[in-house]
Amino acid sequence: MTNVLKTLRGAHVGLRVAERDAAVNWYREKLDMHETRAFDLNGMNFTEMALAGDPTFRIELVSGPGAEGGPKSDDLYTSFGSQGWHHLGLWVDDVDAAVETLRDRGVTVTLEPVDNDDWKVRVAFLVDPWNNVIELLQSKV
Repeated sequence: MTNVLKTLRGAHVGLRVAERDAAVNWYREKLDMHETRAFDLNGMNFTEMALAGDPTFRIELVSGPGAEGGPKSDDLYTSFGSQGWHHLGLWVDDVDAAVETLRDRGVTVTLEPVDNDDWKVRVAFLVDPWNNVIELLQSKV
């Protein structure tokens, strides 16, 4: 019998945000994502956003009553003290150019581009207005 778990692959990650329209606009304007579908369920709003470079993987923005955002910290390393999901990692071809573009768009960068020689990547971190942490990775192989 084949192990069905060997067919696991990424579908989406859900991010809790306080305001649906503001979040959709932020992800569209800052990360060049586009909305693929939206629906309401049990008083919550769900909006799927697709990445420009990988339209099969989605970020699902979840809004509605009770959203207060992620751990509030201007320091990336302090934010690792929170339990649960910490960040979303996204590949880019050029971390430095991406950070420059994002900074021009008013995005808060919490870790400037740096090489991680052990993992053979260059990384940077940023946050959205709801304190969801996003890591940008560039392969150094």
